[in-house]
Amino acid sequence: MAIGYLTIQVKAAHDALPLSGVSIRILSDQETGVYELITDENGETQTVPLETVDKSFSQNPYFSGTPYVSYSVLAQGSGFNSLYVSQIPIYDGVKAVLPISLIPMQDRQKTPMQAEIFVGSPAVSSGSPRSQEGTLSAPYVLRQVTIPNPITVHLGPPSSSAANVQVSFPDYVKNAASSEIYPTWPEAALTANIYAIITFALNRIYTEWYTGRGYSFDITNSTAYDQSFVYGRPIYDSISRIVDNIFNQYVRRKGQNVPYFTSYCNGTSVTCPGLSQWGTVTLAQKGLPPLEILRSYYPRDVEIAQTNIISGVLSSYPGTPLRVGSTGLDVQTIQTWLTRIRRNYPAIPAITDAEGQFQNSTRSAVAKFQSIFNLTSDGIVGKATWYKLSQLYTAVTRLAELSSEGTSPGIGTIPPSSVLRQGARGQDVVTLQYLLNVASEFYPGIPAPAQDGIFGAGTKQAVTAFQQMVQLNPDGIVGPLTWQTLYDVYHGIHQNVPSPSPNPDTVQYVVKAGDSLWLIAQKYGTTVDAIKNLNGLTSDVLNIGQVLKIPTQGALPYIEYTVRSGDSLWLIARRYNTTVDEIRRLNGLTSNLLNIGQVLRIPVG
Repeated sequence: MAIGYLTIQVKAAHDALPLSGVSIRILSDQETGVYELITDENGETQTVPLETVDKSFSQNPYFSGTPYVSYSVLAQGSGFNSLYVSQIPIYDGVKAVLPISLIPMQDRQKTPMQAEIFVGSPAVSSGSPRSQEGTLSAPYVLRQVTIPNPITVHLGPPSSSAANVQVSFPDYVKNAASSEIYPTWPEAALTANIYAIITFALNRIYTEWYTGRGYSFDITNSTAYDQSFVYGRPIYDSISRIVDNIFNQYVRRKGQNVPYFTSYCNGTSVTCPGLSQWGTVTLAQKGLPPLEILRSYYPRDVEIAQTNIISGVLSSYPGTPLRVGSTGLDVQTIQTWLTRIRRNYPAIPAITDAEGQFQNSTRSAVAKFQSIFNLTSDGIVGKATWYKLSQLYTAVTRLAELSSEGTSPGIGTIPPSSVLRQGARGQDVVTLQYLLNVASEFYPGIPAPAQDGIFGAGTKQAVTAFQQMVQLNPDGIVGPLTWQTLYDVYHGIHQNVPSPSPNPDTVQYVVKAGDSLWLIAQKYGTTVDAIKNLNGLTSDVLNIGQVLKIPTQGALPYIEYTVRSGDSLWLIARRYNTTVDEIRRLNGLTSNLLNIGQVLRIPVG
């Protein structure tokens, strides 16, 4: 028997919270136990070997059997509903990483429920016909090719009432490729197929194929119309590595900007005008590079183009990798991101390098981050690492922001008595939108509405998605039952989700060159003795990189808020029950202009 590999990662809130201590059972296809594992502080299990069949079977288009061995995984964590993922394909010599997102139990829920995800065979093994339609060239809608981050995927045919989920674009491509083809194929074949998958999705975005028809999603997971996508499935490392390198590259014809409509099918049981998935294997085995494989199925003048325009990121990738010896603002940016992410992922080592100086401690922090998030662990910040850092920083700061907001809308324990529908305004709508924002962090099918106090189309969409998720009548109207369920979800999250925040009466400080206890005490308005007592120090000697707990005078008098699209100082001040002048004074602002991604101190208390 051949050997494949499996790692399980359990996280919540868009990866912002790793869940440690989760019990993992790996079961054979006969439902007998193979491994019993526990997740570590990063929410991860060790990588385990699993028996499977030789990779030659999954590289042979005429093999009629199953070219892999299936396993199932059961994840159970205290305070969370369980998840059972069945029919996970394990391939010879390939590592699978299974991302598990657990849902917190609701308030008053006595026992955990069990959700199920069925993975099954990749689409290439199916004989189902494909009826892909799209725009090959002009006319087109958007002026520039933009990587959507996130991309919204409809989990069913276009007209179905299935849920939508939002995922980052690289994660979408990895999932779609893992759902479409075998990860054991030659690298050139995998790369050609991944180019087709990327370009197909970007064509849907660029031409507004679905949004222009009034749909609330970018693409479906129906292979009859689009390409396969199984939410919650494992991702294979052979595919992941390629996607990290090319996720912002796409196929176009010379002289045109529009991503080419790269239709495809398996080329054996199903034929089509576009790319043959099995045919790419044959061409790769003959030595053809990915672009020549693509030109064998699409016009000879197709080329690979690149876009650096990516929506939803805090700062654009600088264009060249950052490594030991790099200096400047971009280095300072990733150091800031890593330091904040470290509060949620304490296994990331502290950065002791000077700000803006990429030296050994920054490299160690980057490498550990990369290993946690399945990136090449080389300690170099390329584009994939940069965008994953940006994504995680956004996720952890947003979660912290929502947690700190909890008392501002006056949530309490008793739901409002009002009945809200589209067109409503006021404080109860603010409360509703806040509750939906919290729920959206843990329920992947719920979009986060703007917290503006206006019950518009976006809020109705979020309410309807929530009602579908909790099996209520999806009428988009917030009555007593929807209110109570929202409160049960909200309080269940606060009861069951571990908080990564440090002690509110202390802050963590990493000792730098030139520091002394006296200087640190002056900076934080405390005393040397108070710092020594809190940290059990018997002398004044400090070491560079040492992490100290610093006592503060109660909670800090402000929270940190990251500016989002649509924000204004007036809206933020209203949300936090303060004034524009107070925010400007605390942040030293001389105007009301804000930038997306800007971090503001918001006065509280």
